[in-house]
Amino acid sequence: QMQLVESGGGLVQAGGSLRLSCAASGRTFSTYVMGWFRQGPGKERQFVSFISGSGASTAYGDSVKGRFTSSRDNAKNTVYLQMNSLKPEDTAVYYCAASNYLSASRYDYKDWGQGTQVTVSS
Repeated sequence: QMQLVESGGGLVQAGGSLRLSCAASGRTFSTYVMGWFRQGPGKERQFVSFISGSGASTAYGDSVKGRFTSSRDNAKNTVYLQMNSLKPEDTAVYYCAASNYLSASRYDYKDWGQGTQVTVSS
């Protein structure tokens, strides 16, 4: 089982930027697809992005496309989510997760972090 720890959340004004990090344990990090999901108050957990093990393939949810970018550093066992042009509707707890599949479905992710809160004020 992979241990995942997110960091980098906080309070930011609309239009601002944040970079989330997710540090992973384990020697096989580079073999896993890493995903980002978010869950706002009273909402379902929503797909944000995934990145393949090599970093060559990425995908994004429609609501963040063009504003968010996933990247990873396999030497540091860390995946990042750069969030630009933030909007109040981006307010949520953001989770990273690991999968064996290039998938936007949360059910395909078996290991999850504890989440980090992102709050965007208007």
